[in-house]
Amino acid sequence: MKLRLASLIDHTLLSPVATPADIEQLCREGNQHRFASVCVNGCYVALAAQHSQIPVTAVVGFPLGATSTQIKVAETAQAIADGASEIDMVMNMGLAKAGAWEQVEQEIRQVVEAAQGNIVKVIIETALLDDTEKIRACQAAQEAGAHFVKTSTGFSSAGATVTDVALMRKTVGPNMGVKAAGGIRDLATAMAMLEAGASRIGASAGVRILAEIGE
Repeated sequence: MKLRLASLIDHTLLSPVATPADIEQLCREGNQHRFASVCVNGCYVALAAQHSQIPVTAVVGFPLGATSTQIKVAETAQAIADGASEIDMVMNMGLAKAGAWEQVEQEIRQVVEAAQGNIVKVIIETALLDDTEKIRACQAAQEAGAHFVKTSTGFSSAGATVTDVALMRKTVGPNMGVKAAGGIRDLATAMAMLEAGASRIGASAGVRILAEIGE
């Protein structure tokens, strides 16, 4: 069970005060436990790629989603060039709240193109959306060719909930990934998210979660 769960966790360190030494430690833990990926801010992608034996995930437009499309595309291209093989991009929340779904979809599509076939996860920041908006956000990501929808940055007013994960899974169907992230700090919560339909977990507490399983 431990190995299977580890393979579903993006081992994450997105603190604004994370040091290079912290990133190297993240990679050592990622290598040891065989997590799905290590997830880092853009400035540390190249460093993580040097030290990680597992995929590197880079965040884009993080954490507000309010940078321009051109900047998100450039961030994505740079992250891929630096060694990332997965991109977690934050959707433009203002456009979502305005109902400008064609613009939201077009931005996601451009990031997907810049990722050159690598995995793109779209953070829809569920805490800021009503259920109708959550559904439309998932549909926009799906139509744009993204590979996952993701609940949260972990930097907003709330993180993942079982209810939101279930709604996202129902919306995208069985063939698109759903990543639960934000506030997942123990085994019971991680398992509840998986049971609700998540196919990936984002957590900074991955090592602690695995320790609950024992040997």
